[in-house]
Amino acid sequence: MFDLKGRVGLVTGGNGGIGLGLARGLAKAGAAVMVAGRNADKNAAAVAELRALGAEADAVIVDVTDEASVNAMVAATAQRFGGLDILVNNAGINIRNKPEVYKLADWHKVITTNLTSAMLASKAAHPHLKAGGHGRVINNGSMLSIFGLPFHAAYGASKGGVVQMTKSMAVAWGPDGITVNCLLPGWIDTDLTRKARSDMPALNDNVMARTPKGRWGDPKDFEGIAAFLGSDASAFITGVAIPVDGGFSVNG
Repeated sequence: MFDLKGRVGLVTGGNGGIGLGLARGLAKAGAAVMVAGRNADKNAAAVAELRALGAEADAVIVDVTDEASVNAMVAATAQRFGGLDILVNNAGINIRNKPEVYKLADWHKVITTNLTSAMLASKAAHPHLKAGGHGRVINNGSMLSIFGLPFHAAYGASKGGVVQMTKSMAVAWGPDGITVNCLLPGWIDTDLTRKARSDMPALNDNVMARTPKGRWGDPKDFEGIAAFLGSDASAFITGVAIPVDGGFSVNG
């Protein structure tokens, strides 16, 4: 049920952090993987890592905020590997500031990168996902679609939008044989959260105290759920948002 041999995955922002963890999960389950990112050197390193696992892998440069670039990304994936079965919308950014001083340009940048890009990629991928008969869309949300933080209004709004978009796409595309689900990462040890810990000295202690697993998450923690949601094992699961947070969100 978890075998992805013969299937093709595309991971935006797949050259590092959670995105690379998701890409590794697809690769280890047997899928061919296209890594999409802005940084050619990081893309190449990610491809080398996936190929070392025995997977077919390649990379494409993309600007996920540009519709033409997103369309080209999807087309390149289908041409390179003969189709597209699994789309992982992972690319995202955060610009932290309090709402009363937030710049409109920053707001648009976060919303466009985190939310609009996922819509554009999903729209472009839809014909390929439908044609394959077992299409999968995995959107990367955030626990900040549940919680609020004072410096994360735009980020939280974008990720809350991702959750609601996931539900609507699941309903719209169920008849096409496509499932659409969402991940809600908790506090994961990545470049972004390391900067947050530097900016907020109390963050590490707060996370450790509230997380039942007693540690920060690791990108490796996303390998299994990528294989699960990308495979036939999750064929009757769609429209849901799954926390991957070590229990943080259920600890009252």
